[in-house]
Amino acid sequence: MKNACAISIDGVAKRFGATVALKAVSLQVERGAVHAILGENGAGKSTLIKVISGITMPNAGVIKVLGTEVSLSRPDDAYAAGIATAFQELSQVPHLSVAQNMLMPNEPTRFGLRRSRECARKATEVLERFELGDIDPNTVVRELDLSVRQKLEIAYAISRGPKVLLLDEPSSALTSEDVGWLGRRIAECRRSGITIVLITHRMPEVREFCTSLSILRNGECVGTYATDEIADEEVFRLIMGRTLGSAFPARLPLPDKTARPRLKVQNLSSGSRLHDVSFDIRPGECLGVVALQGMGQLELFKSLFGLAPQSAGQVTVEGRRVTIRTPRDAIDAQIGLSLVPEERKTEGLALNLSGRANISLPTISQFSRWGRINRAAEDSAVSAALKRVSGNMRGLFEPASSFSGGNQQKFVLAKWLLAESRVLLLFDPTRGVDVGAKFEIYQVMHEYLSSGGAVLLHSTEIPEVANMCDRILVMYAGRVVAEMDGRTASEHQITTAMLGGVSSSRHQPETEHA
Repeated sequence: MKNACAISIDGVAKRFGATVALKAVSLQVERGAVHAILGENGAGKSTLIKVISGITMPNAGVIKVLGTEVSLSRPDDAYAAGIATAFQELSQVPHLSVAQNMLMPNEPTRFGLRRSRECARKATEVLERFELGDIDPNTVVRELDLSVRQKLEIAYAISRGPKVLLLDEPSSALTSEDVGWLGRRIAECRRSGITIVLITHRMPEVREFCTSLSILRNGECVGTYATDEIADEEVFRLIMGRTLGSAFPARLPLPDKTARPRLKVQNLSSGSRLHDVSFDIRPGECLGVVALQGMGQLELFKSLFGLAPQSAGQVTVEGRRVTIRTPRDAIDAQIGLSLVPEERKTEGLALNLSGRANISLPTISQFSRWGRINRAAEDSAVSAALKRVSGNMRGLFEPASSFSGGNQQKFVLAKWLLAESRVLLLFDPTRGVDVGAKFEIYQVMHEYLSSGGAVLLHSTEIPEVANMCDRILVMYAGRVVAEMDGRTASEHQITTAMLGGVSSSRHQPETEHA
């Protein structure tokens, strides 16, 4: 068929100084396909998407869109060629309303003034079209949950009427329920003849949504396949250059149930979304938290780290009641709670600082005296922390912004390991992380647990909770409604409980964890 390719990439290369992000990448995406781009963090996927989106100019190569060679030197060029992109790092303006973001840059105006009612009406039409009619178009974007903002990003890209839609990790911030919403959007696009290029780390989504896939490794395309002609094991081998024996490490021994709780929470409440939550975690234990979007799990983690006020309840660390009003209180050596947050780029790291500065920041006083930092001691401690998380040692001197999402997340973990935290609060720690980096993060968790640490883990990936946690709390409407044995509960049972398939009263485990 003439011009059967929606996108043809031939010999595209991109360098950032001495770093080669893309090495003469060549691949083709057929019209009407849903084509996955797979690869480890740092393999070049995001750079390739930025090149096709007109954000980054390649150093070499030819790009054709629908058979026509194009020069994509800015986003407007990509839009003119029929390309729209929904980014993982959201492009919304957080202090503007949903309506302003959805209609940008074509808001209705009169005599140069914005017509607020008309903006709200038009935005409502778009929102209802994409099953988002419950969102108030006048809400300021920064007040919305991350998953809602991600859906708005996707809806905005589709509403622009593209011929080619680029989705960069679209489900990384979505709940399992939201992934169904994404599937419906993809199906609608296919019926409309839109070609989709999808970056994802989740193989179940590749199997469900995609017709073909390409794999990048070290900035090169190592193969393109129809999804039904290649097994998952071969995909993982091509992604990593090695065989992954298992997606999860072997289970650790059961924690000592007679040990004093490392962290004990009693009747904790915060604002209007967290009510009367109680639990404990013992040394060596990983306690999971699962819930649908907006059920209070985020408020739980924030209140424990001093980012949201505790309106009621008690928190006890090592048998001693503590007061946590700020993150500094939580980090304090006498308490030792640390948070790996939902958004690492905006909440977990200062991207303009080096990995070293980020990792040592909470404990910098250990390396300073009379206002001077002992760089040798800092470098030694940070190097040891980076080795513990299998992080890139370039982090000692390069800014965090220059690293892949997986390495950035390792910097966040290394920061809290260096701080010798008693309890790690991990909020979706493998979001947007490839399968190899995920396994390394799981190994870091196991090493930490083996040394007597305790973990509170929330994940939007149910298999992660099912395979990593000793016990699982199910939250609904801000309350814990069930407690499950993490070693016997199936993914189906966990999902059913999340969807309301349990009594409103908490199920007690066979052994009391008081």
